[in-house]
Amino acid sequence: QVQVVESGGGLVQAGGSLRLTCAASGSTYALNFMSWYRQAPGEERQLVAYITTSSSANYADSVKGRFTISRDNAWKAVHLQMTSLKSEDAGDYYCKAEGNLNGRDFHSWGQGTAVIVSS
Repeated sequence: QVQVVESGGGLVQAGGSLRLTCAASGSTYALNFMSWYRQAPGEERQLVAYITTSSSANYADSVKGRFTISRDNAWKAVHLQMTSLKSEDAGDYYCKAEGNLNGRDFHSWGQGTAVIVSS
């Protein structure tokens, strides 16, 4: 299957930028799309953005125009460029890889990376 590891989180002032990276390994050729989710304390994990094999990107309304998801051609890394950060963008960000291997759907989560936005 596929293993993913997130990095790039940290403390940033409101209005600032951060770039998160999700490094993928294993059977990355079997991936169909990869996503970024955010989970704030006490809240459910929510989809922020995802990108497909054809590099089609989709975003939650709350981040449109501020966040950009991108990937390399080999599915080895997916990035989330976050700009104009707001306090409500804070939380743990998780990468999710989804695909199909030998006829079976699979998905993998990373351990997450924390984003803290100071006002």
